[in-house]
Amino acid sequence: MEAGRILKTGLPMKSAGIFIPLMLTLAAVNGTARGTRAADRPRLRKLPSPRAELKPVRTSEKKMSNGVNLEEIPFKIVYETYRRTGDRHNWELFLINPDGTNPVNLTRTPELDEMYPHVCPDGTKICFVTDKGTGRRKVRSVYYMKVNGTGRVKVADNARQPCWSPDGKSIAYLKGEYNRYSTREYATSGLFIYNLQTRQHRQHPNKALHHIYAICWSPDGNWFVGVVHGGMDYSDTILTFEANGTKLFDLERWAVRGCRPDFSPDGTKMIWGETDWNLRVGDFDARSGAPRVTNIRDVVNCQRKFKVYHVDFSPDGRYIAFSYGPFKGGQQVAGKARGWNICVGDLTGKWVQITTDGNHNKEPDWVPISIPNNQPMINLKQK
Repeated sequence: MEAGRILKTGLPMKSAGIFIPLMLTLAAVNGTARGTRAADRPRLRKLPSPRAELKPVRTSEKKMSNGVNLEEIPFKIVYETYRRTGDRHNWELFLINPDGTNPVNLTRTPELDEMYPHVCPDGTKICFVTDKGTGRRKVRSVYYMKVNGTGRVKVADNARQPCWSPDGKSIAYLKGEYNRYSTREYATSGLFIYNLQTRQHRQHPNKALHHIYAICWSPDGNWFVGVVHGGMDYSDTILTFEANGTKLFDLERWAVRGCRPDFSPDGTKMIWGETDWNLRVGDFDARSGAPRVTNIRDVVNCQRKFKVYHVDFSPDGRYIAFSYGPFKGGQQVAGKARGWNICVGDLTGKWVQITTDGNHNKEPDWVPISIPNNQPMINLKQK
């Protein structure tokens, strides 16, 4: 292609005949030079983009194209959705089967917005954020409740983006950078840990944590992974940092770029969004005390008129759930995203859309226990 453009600009054929082999030689030399770099640099493997976008799951078709039966996955998924509740529209938390059936509204609070659900490791509780009020006087708070939607407990005001400790006894959350309301995901200053039993809050040892978001606690309890944007002398990168210390590491040295990372249940893999259009997975290893990510490859690609975000590993590590929809949708918490739906896939690049209403469906999180469809959900009704 380059040679064709050179000839069209009027470069003499004789010169082109010399130039093209020279370029090929330089390319070969450059490739050799790249191959001599440090052996610990990752080699990336890319999957081709799908030939077409996904079709939603029909009632009579509960299998992905690789033959996985979605009805046999024993877990459920909770997600945020913006829809009508009573006489108004608001954000609610819904629970569904991984094939998209049996939707249940867990919150049903038209006067509040509930978003960003994360289920504790034993599957009994969900932490989330609420927005209450209007305009710049709106307040974002962190809560948790039972998985059936009852027993709501406030953790903190002016707080955001919580996640669970691996033992389910604590919730990590980020404090808002300002008292006034902001939808910017990185408008944070400080990470705090809330103990459910004592109801005590303590600040993370690294008090310099600033402008981080999308935090995730490693299954061994030793690390956090998250994103920083315009803070701590970083522009925009994925960091991992000690859960009980002050060391932090920029994962860009391992070619990890993007946002919203998540650990696999056994802590040996990490998955994240590299761009608006692809999700990547890699092997995570922190045994040396300096975390590294290797064997990086794509697991989801979509056309550039769409986005894929908010990826989450299933409790058995075999599947992922994520958000997918038109490019104009807002991926941030409380960002409207009409036409977005929840998808389920495996780690081979096969994925399928499981919701079809497009009601700003985002932030899926797996429930790591089996809840029979016929189990009574206290004070809840099927939608």
